[in-house]
This record gives sequence, C-alpha cells and structure tokens, in this order.
Amino acid sequence: MSTKVSIKGFIKNSFLDWDGKIVSVLFLPACNFRCKFCHNWKLVTEPDTMPDVLTDEIFCYLTEHLDFLDGVCITGGEPCIQKDSLFSLLPEIRKMGLKIKIDTNGSMLEVLEDLIHLGYVDYIAMDIKTELNQQKYSDLCGTDVNLEMLRKSICLIKNFGNYEFRTTYIPGIHKPETIQKILLELEMPKKYVLQRFIPENAYSPELRNLQKADIEELNKIASMYSSLAHHISVR
Repeated sequence: MSTKVSIKGFIKNSFLDWDGKIVSVLFLPACNFRCKFCHNWKLVTEPDTMPDVLTDEIFCYLTEHLDFLDGVCITGGEPCIQKDSLFSLLPEIRKMGLKIKIDTNGSMLEVLEDLIHLGYVDYIAMDIKTELNQQKYSDLCGTDVNLEMLRKSICLIKNFGNYEFRTTYIPGIHKPETIQKILLELEMPKKYVLQRFIPENAYSPELRNLQKADIEELNKIASMYSSLAHHISVR
C-alpha cells in the first residue's frame, strides 16, 4: 500500500451497517463537522490518543473471511477528508472482490465524484443532519455548513443510484415536521432511514441527558411521511 493509512477502529463483523449485508467496518479519523450528537467524537477531536489498527491485521482478516463477508463499510469521522488514504485503501479492497460502502456528511463533493467515477464505491450513505436551513444546520453541526455543496452531493448520490439518506432523530431538536421538510428537499429518495439517537456519549454534554428517541414515535413518523420516499425505515 503506497500511502500510510490511519485506521482508528475496526469492527470485524457488522450486520447493521449495510442492510442485508455482512461487512467489516473501518473507522477513519478527523471530520470537518462538530455535530452535537456525534457518538464518535473522539475520532474527531482526539484521534492521536487512539492507536492505529494495523492494515496488515485488517487485510489478513478480510482475506481469511472472504467466504463470509459481503463487503467493507468505511466510516469516521468523515472518511472523504482522508482522500489519500481512501485512494490507497479502496483499490486493495476492490482487488479482493468485496463491496464498498462509504458513510459521508456530503460536504466533500469532489471526493465523492472521484470515488464514483473510479468505481471505488458500491453504496453511499449520506447523513442529513436536519432541514436544509443555514442557521439550523450550521448550529447542529458546530460549523458554517455550505448547504449548496450538500445539495449538489444529494443530487450526485441520487444519480449514482445505490444509496440511502439518513437522519438521527434527536428529541427536542427534531420534530416530525423537520422530517417532512427533509424529505421534500430530497425529492422522493429511493431510501431514507430514521436513526435512533443514543444520548450517553454525545459530543455535546447538553445532549447527554436527553431521552433516547422512542422507536414507536419514529415508526409513527416514518408511516406519516411514507408517501414522500420510495422506502422509509427506522434503525
């Protein structure tokens, strides 16, 4: 591998990160957002305190379990920040015949374009943090977000075709009508996922005392707006 790749976490087997597939999950450090609800915030703010997982160890595991694994999920942080690492890592995974999923916040359009153009990705999951309102989005993400860039990424991903958009539903911050506004902005997405907020390890201390999102409530919201997407699910 020509570029040193910093991988801070490795889940050998996940049945949750890519619906219908068994995958290994690789966590890359750093992110350009500071989302208040982020549960992987140490990857963002304290990556140097976390030891690297050896790539030899990862590829040894992948090689030994090719008959069991469907693919690999690359997440973070924001993995598209690590462009050199991605473009060193993904071709090696490709050679093994494994599928590749990327999790992204959609802020790095050019990297997503390159990943698609080069055939390095099979599935893209983009987080839609809240309605595409400048103040609300930037406040929740802890930085000034370029909404026009996000809209272009949404369009790119929809044209790519193999994707999901997803929102972590935070009680007290999101309301049912927030989801309606998101879905209207997405214009009939193929797949939209409502994710349950888990407060215990949120980046913002003020969110750690919130209630977990109620599954029944999320199912009700999904049913309420089911006509605004081809498929809505709760995770």
